[in-house]
Amino acid sequence: MISLSTEFLIPFVSAAVAVIIITVIAERYGTKKGGILGTLPSTIMIAYLFIAYNEGITVATQSVAVVPAEMGINVIFLLLFAIFAYRSIALAFAVSLSVWTMCSLLLLVSNLENLLASFLIFIVGYLVAMFVLEWKKKTPSIGRVRTCYTPVRILLRGLFAGIVIGVAVLLSNIGAVLSGILSAFPVIFLSTMIIAMREQGPGFAGAMAKSMIFGSPSVVCYTVAIFFFYPAYGIAIGTISAFLLSFVVTMILYTFSKRLA
Repeated sequence: MISLSTEFLIPFVSAAVAVIIITVIAERYGTKKGGILGTLPSTIMIAYLFIAYNEGITVATQSVAVVPAEMGINVIFLLLFAIFAYRSIALAFAVSLSVWTMCSLLLLVSNLENLLASFLIFIVGYLVAMFVLEWKKKTPSIGRVRTCYTPVRILLRGLFAGIVIGVAVLLSNIGAVLSGILSAFPVIFLSTMIIAMREQGPGFAGAMAKSMIFGSPSVVCYTVAIFFFYPAYGIAIGTISAFLLSFVVTMILYTFSKRLA
């Protein structure tokens, strides 16, 4: 059994590093690269390593079934944040997180453990979000922006993400469905959007949201893969194989992202 301090520290560091990398890449190379590469499974991979190690492969595979549906809720979270960011960061935060909470509670009450139904929920959320941002609002992608980096600014970028995902992992061992919901808490999305909004404005935040939504199938691919790979190959090989598969999906999505506005 892993100690509570270690169980908090590793997700904390991984989430902090992930958010810093995502935001820096987006600022230096544009929102398409930053947003899509930012959807590579990072915090969810760490979360499921802990769940599988502490609770066993059976619990991990049971809880992962709800994750695609939760990712469908996450892309709606991004959509709402992007829309309301033009009014204020406080309103965007309140609306998007409130809707996320209500929809996640519905998933919890429904006790969803059917992978196919979960996947269909993701598809609906994904299509709605992409239709609104890409075709309805025609949200443009943004290239490189000038940013002054300081140690304090970099540290603050990772601090919020690290704390939230660390707590989420500590709480993720309470029931299969709740484990899946908390492991998919949009900590990377939320942290990235707040940083993008505060430092670059609502246009940059909207562009990041669109790119992260477009790249979100890589996370879903990872969770579906470990649903089958963990029982078949074990935790270590299952994790590596699932990550490699999601990496291929990310590269395919990045190639197609050149057609986005």
